[in-house]
Amino acid sequence: MTVLLDGGRVLDPDTGETARADVLLDGDRIAAVDTGLDGDERVDCTGGLLVPGLIDCHVHVAFPRPEPLPRSARILEAVPVLRRLLARGVTTVRDAWGADAGVAHALREGWIDGPDLLISLRQLSPTGGLGDSWSPDTGPVDRIGDPALPDPVFDGPDAARAAVRRMVRAGADWIKVGAGGGMRDLRAGREVQATPAELGALVDEAARCGRDVLAHAHGARAAENAAVAGARSVEHGVFLDDTAIAALREHGTWYVPTLAPIAGMGDDDAIAAHRASLTAAVAAGVPVAAGSDLATRPHVDLHTELRLLAECLGEAAAWRAATTEAARLLRLDRGHIAPGQRADVVLLDGTGLAVDALADRIRQVWHRGRPVSPRS
Repeated sequence: MTVLLDGGRVLDPDTGETARADVLLDGDRIAAVDTGLDGDERVDCTGGLLVPGLIDCHVHVAFPRPEPLPRSARILEAVPVLRRLLARGVTTVRDAWGADAGVAHALREGWIDGPDLLISLRQLSPTGGLGDSWSPDTGPVDRIGDPALPDPVFDGPDAARAAVRRMVRAGADWIKVGAGGGMRDLRAGREVQATPAELGALVDEAARCGRDVLAHAHGARAAENAAVAGARSVEHGVFLDDTAIAALREHGTWYVPTLAPIAGMGDDDAIAAHRASLTAAVAAGVPVAAGSDLATRPHVDLHTELRLLAECLGEAAAWRAATTEAARLLRLDRGHIAPGQRADVVLLDGTGLAVDALADRIRQVWHRGRPVSPRS
């Protein structure tokens, strides 16, 4: 049965323009976008704006809590998080550490509700890096401790290749690497970075396995090294400089700035540097995709990230980062409302592009052509 979304305006994220059009859904695909269309079922979208389903390129739906809990709590907490994301118009997410292949399987089988989920399992890291859990009083500490999330630590190019293979064996769609350390270590001068040789071997092995790489990097040199090695995206990039930005541009690397968690730290210097990095990268032509970095609690999600992106780049650019550019980064057939695209569509009240109070505007969500959550 076809479904006609009738009477609304449709956003083209690449141009930031809207136009009056009907949208015909046929199964999980968009069949047509035009005026005067017919369908088996009609949904009145008068006075509303149809936008592509949102894509969050950096989430942690099953990240461990700081307090000790049984292993099952980490996975069970993900169930309401995923359901809420879908209800808020987020129809695709890339998990950047924490979710295993079982969560993705449960979503595909319909055991739980949520967006399409691409998984990276864990963050690969050299010894002493952000993915190497260690404490001076206890030694190695693994807050996940799950055989479905293999050992992420490597040292040297051959070990980096082996770490990639462990993740692929366990079902990873993407490979995540800590090209640099955490913000605290960077600020304290004890950051451990992966070497260019390690990054090159890791990216090469991922490509041999049909996978792309996302790279955690707060600092300029880690971001530059990741881009030169061929990482498809650099995450965070708080302290980029001209050399790092040039490397991202030259190598076609996407920038996923994750403004929300940095803004939540309350560090004014870091916030200012981050925004300067973003505006300079955009001015240089680096493609930007949206990611919320959902690990923090209480959870911030893509609505917060969109608002912050809009403050820096404007509303049209924020929509583009969470739709068309995100889809290009993830190599997915969605992000546009166009024939042949996946039928992931959100209907908003009103026809403006404002992204503040976005949750209050959501009238209906369609995921794979199926209605998700009409507002009650």
